[in-house]
Amino acid sequence: FAAGEAPAVPAPQPPSAPAPALPDFSKFGPVRREAMSGVRRATVRSMAQAWSTIPMVTQFDKADITEIEALRKRMAPRAEQRGAKVTMTAILLKIAAAALKQFPKFNASIDTAANEVIYKDYIHIGVAVDTPTGLLVPVVRDVDKKGVIALAKELGEIAAKARERKLTPEEMQGATFTISNLGGIGGTGFTPIVNWPEVAIMGVSRSSMEPVWNAEKGTFEPRNIMPFSLSYDHRLIDGADAARFCRFVAELLEDPFLLGFEG
Repeated sequence: FAAGEAPAVPAPQPPSAPAPALPDFSKFGPVRREAMSGVRRATVRSMAQAWSTIPMVTQFDKADITEIEALRKRMAPRAEQRGAKVTMTAILLKIAAAALKQFPKFNASIDTAANEVIYKDYIHIGVAVDTPTGLLVPVVRDVDKKGVIALAKELGEIAAKARERKLTPEEMQGATFTISNLGGIGGTGFTPIVNWPEVAIMGVSRSSMEPVWNAEKGTFEPRNIMPFSLSYDHRLIDGADAARFCRFVAELLEDPFLLGFEG
């Protein structure tokens, strides 16, 4: 979620009820107070706005990444020669770009004042980065026009800038879709919050080896299975659309050869 992004002023919303007063916690035991960082204050504002503005639904799915993980490892030496480290997030950037072209609603925004849908003819994807000061979401631009190795190199550079707090406001603006990958930390699934004015966000969890039935051989085989989720704005996107989007992503993850045909 682009906590550091300064969004355009939204349409006026009905006044919300004020937050109730907190109890005096010191009556129950020792407490201490700590001022929120600027990043955390921005997160509070943007999360509250997104939650109150967007009716969200989350679709869950899984993909067999056995083949694409093997390909990623084979490509590692070539990427290193170009100063890049190919991660699953870099691959997901390219796959998400292909999916956004196939399903343009997910790359759009809603103008409720004009009763219009704004379709964007560019694909800029935000990538959530965990930093010591909080969550930051730098944006990788024109993802559909770049190869995986180039995306991996750019992703590594902007992630480093995020952790060093060297991102400019412009580098956290303009995303049309967001990816949040928690696979390196753990978990089996989560429901990411859509980053307004976007209409969808993908959440990726840790992959694990699972027994998968091979009907041709009549046996179970160990396969590397990655769970992922897609939260979306239900005002624009229906459940069937989300299921098709997730299946498209899963198919590209399961058969990397298809990516050459889809973009």
